[in-house]
Amino acid sequence: MRQPNIARAATVLAGAALAAGVVGAAPADAATVEFPQVPTLAHGGICWTSIHTWAETSPQWPGRAILNVRADPVAGVGPGDYPLAPLCEVRTTVAWRNLNTGATGVYENNVVTGLYGSIQYALFQDTGPGRVEVTVSTDTASVPAHGTFDVPA
Repeated sequence: MRQPNIARAATVLAGAALAAGVVGAAPADAATVEFPQVPTLAHGGICWTSIHTWAETSPQWPGRAILNVRADPVAGVGPGDYPLAPLCEVRTTVAWRNLNTGATGVYENNVVTGLYGSIQYALFQDTGPGRVEVTVSTDTASVPAHGTFDVPA
């Protein structure tokens, strides 16, 4: 037996509200901190792009943070059949230092970017709890970025 339109609409809205509450739920103290973009040249032609980096922390991962790296769509000229749609790469380094404990680390990736940008690269880092400063740089001409974030205990 089919429900009347009003009953179906109410069921759909109630289900959507419940799903939004479950799916949209995030830890109360979770944090995302974006760092300034790093404009950079890239290998594979005459290429340039910008690197986006950010850190994610949560009390669910005490003493740890996820460092994320992603590149914008590349601009420039490259070799091959499609020189105006080059596929370029740049070695990206996120060096971090915990200001409270003195712990240090480095997250490096060979970021490959093309016409639509790059995939997102992400990795947990055992930073320890405290204030962490980062420096983001590449292996080509670039403008490095600096930032800080807090990691819960």
